[in-house]
Amino acid sequence: MKTIHLGSSTLEVPAIVVGAMRIGALSTPELTAFIHRALELGATYFDHADIYGGGECEEHFGQALASDPSIEREDLIIQSKLGIRKGFYDFSKAYILASVDGILSRLQTDYLDVLLLHRPDALMEPEEVAEAFDLLVRAGKVRHFGVSNFKPSQVELLKTAVNQPLLVNQLQFSLAVANMVANGLEVNMDSEGSFDHDGSVLDYSRIHKMTIQAWSPYQSANWQGPFVGDRERFEKLNAELDAVAEAHDTTPTVIAAAWILRHPAKMQVVAGTSRADRLAEIVRASDVDLSREEWYRLYLAAGHPLP
Repeated sequence: MKTIHLGSSTLEVPAIVVGAMRIGALSTPELTAFIHRALELGATYFDHADIYGGGECEEHFGQALASDPSIEREDLIIQSKLGIRKGFYDFSKAYILASVDGILSRLQTDYLDVLLLHRPDALMEPEEVAEAFDLLVRAGKVRHFGVSNFKPSQVELLKTAVNQPLLVNQLQFSLAVANMVANGLEVNMDSEGSFDHDGSVLDYSRIHKMTIQAWSPYQSANWQGPFVGDRERFEKLNAELDAVAEAHDTTPTVIAAAWILRHPAKMQVVAGTSRADRLAEIVRASDVDLSREEWYRLYLAAGHPLP
């Protein structure tokens, strides 16, 4: 498995992250077997959120770890996210601290390797967040921090107060949802892709050494379903995925993830699957080196123009 350093830290992490949003469908023995298989594949990084299954996914994961002493906590990198409540977002000091306690209890662990703020809170007070982060570090409950779905100015606002490096920004990115790339290529044009929706977050992340974790790497825009295999909506893209996959003796699923990993920003791909066979397939993306020409052919086939 290809590895990178997480943000500006020395923490070495795999290129493929195991998204835990769907693990609630597995029995405890099935989940334990899935975790073992992930570790065998080198997929040691597990991404949770306190809202996944209303906390049930974290609880289920914790029960699986507790049921099998052969799984060593130190062999896992566990990340979770917080801040989304029913009908509003909450980055208050009290809520952050209470949420982390709940996450740790459900996961049956003493610490999180990484904690992310899930979505920007319009009422965020950076000083409150900073106080919460400092307390979590001093208590040994969280080792590293980051954000999710933030634009650069929001990261900068948070950095006016927090003392810890922000290592991660988890963002939606795929061949079909690639505005992070398009607004840079279509700069100064009157075209759809030229609109800057995110404050040039891709360039910002590279400049400030923040790792982008690409969520929904197979989804089309607005959660309208996966693009791989959807030949009615994405005929040209699937034809190109097939051609590139054949050239590399692999599958379109692998190529779609390899396209993300080919970018020099050194992103991670969040694979939201609970199937061991599919995870094994996605992990193969870390061994595929797409050429520059192949990368651009796929980008064009997804419907993004080049000026």
